[in-house]
Amino acid sequence: MDKGKLYGVGTGPGDPELITLKAIKIIEKCNYIAVPNKIKENALSYQIALSAIPSIKDKNCICIEMPMTKKPDILEENHNKAVAIITDILNTGNDIAFLTLGDPAIYSTYIYIHDKAKALGYQTEIINGIPSFCAASALINEGLAIGSSCLHIIPSTYGIDESLNLPGTKVLMKAGRKMPQIKEKLRQQNISATLIENCGMENENVYNCIEHIPDNPSYYSLIIIKEE
Repeated sequence: MDKGKLYGVGTGPGDPELITLKAIKIIEKCNYIAVPNKIKENALSYQIALSAIPSIKDKNCICIEMPMTKKPDILEENHNKAVAIITDILNTGNDIAFLTLGDPAIYSTYIYIHDKAKALGYQTEIINGIPSFCAASALINEGLAIGSSCLHIIPSTYGIDESLNLPGTKVLMKAGRKMPQIKEKLRQQNISATLIENCGMENENVYNCIEHIPDNPSYYSLIIIKEE
């Protein structure tokens, strides 16, 4: 029996209208979907896909719990368990569409599973989605990179001290976790920034002033810093 194929499917930043036609096609053709949550209804990527493709509620769903931690041993154990569950299904000849927010190649928890399955010899494919920072720049009606300017995508939970000195536009991803510290560093360097919270979702917010940015914004928040 031929083994199934694993697809990492980007569902976009939040607005169901921003999920790609290719993503819809792949999700519809797969017998199984997988989501990064122990309850599928709690996975934002599932909710986005469900709004665009109501029929997925009847598909077989693999719920993969992904712990929010940086501890390598816990992450490795979790990823190995996830790969074991997914490859068991692939071994039955069924294809799986793993739904992930934004784009699977950009700070996605899915990519660890993708790489492990690929290393084991399984067929894998990434179906790219619209990244949150592209949707956020469209929301505020501004370009991110113009002419010869640089664009830096920065995982802010790992620190931003050196990154703030980079030339061009900076996008601070996953900024919600350490917002008080980030705001203080921006104040110290007199840097203007825009926070986009829950881009493309019902509770979307834009803050153009550091003093108006809440200390505990949504997990789905990013900051855009334009070079002045």
